[in-house]
Amino acid sequence: MSAANTDISRRSRIALLGGLALLLVAPFIGLYPVFMMTALCYAIFACAFNLLLGYTGLLSFGHAAYLGAAAYATGWLVRSGGLSPELGVLAGTGIAALCGLGVGLIAIRRQGIYFALVTLAMAQMIYFVFLQVPFTGGEDGLQGVPRGKLFGLVSLADDKVMYYVVLTVFVAVFLFIIRIVHSPYGQVLKAIRENEPRAVSLGYDVDRYKLLAFVISTAIAGLAGSMKTLVVGFATLSDAHWSLSGEVVLMTLLGGMGTFAGPVIGAFTIIGLQNFLADQVGSWINVIIGVIFVVCVVAFRKGFVGELLAWQERRSKR
Repeated sequence: MSAANTDISRRSRIALLGGLALLLVAPFIGLYPVFMMTALCYAIFACAFNLLLGYTGLLSFGHAAYLGAAAYATGWLVRSGGLSPELGVLAGTGIAALCGLGVGLIAIRRQGIYFALVTLAMAQMIYFVFLQVPFTGGEDGLQGVPRGKLFGLVSLADDKVMYYVVLTVFVAVFLFIIRIVHSPYGQVLKAIRENEPRAVSLGYDVDRYKLLAFVISTAIAGLAGSMKTLVVGFATLSDAHWSLSGEVVLMTLLGGMGTFAGPVIGAFTIIGLQNFLADQVGSWINVIIGVIFVVCVVAFRKGFVGELLAWQERRSKR
């Protein structure tokens, strides 16, 4: 590794540690815990999507379906089934993974826009199921989901306690994705992203690698949905709507596709704008987000983090 790359890597680690320190003290410096928890859940969702798009090169345009599936499953099992929160989250994550496996077996042999359209079509079918089945509450949503007690011991009713549980899950997911990307399996995913025919010529079963990446991504997206349901106490159809699939694309591209911190920053940016500007500008918030996206595509093709890393690399070389 060159001295320039070593310097950039050191700076990246320092920045990540600084970000973690900020998240640790967030509830004590006036940041609203429920907002922070919601943003962290969407950051997990964006990281899951980035694993698929940024490191495998697969654009799924129906990823909200898996977040929604887990959200409804966890909400119903905890509220009506009497499950503890950790078992509800595990069940929701497993259901999202199973949905991802079913969709992946159908879609994974397609490429490019055809893969995106198949995932969108399957996600719309899942959304229609949620709209019709009675346990979801239809357009009213699944309300009154209790947080319960973690392992039957720690009450999650307190926002600060719940916040640190969500933060722990987020850090675990973040480290897990870093481990995947830097593993031999992750290197194969990058090879598929860069040149799939060459990966095939080297003897790799690319469909199997892509299917596993798809299932892992949907499971993590489901984990985000399960945690979000516990945080806010309800699940609604908006959790599975195609517009949320578009938002996670925006989060990933805005922060920096193919970077670790990029989707996190993108998620906090979008959720922050939606929460703090919606009361002031109303529906114009969608126009503002659209303008930000256009500016990002035109001026920051690699996203915030991607452009920053590229600038640091050029500076180190000089």
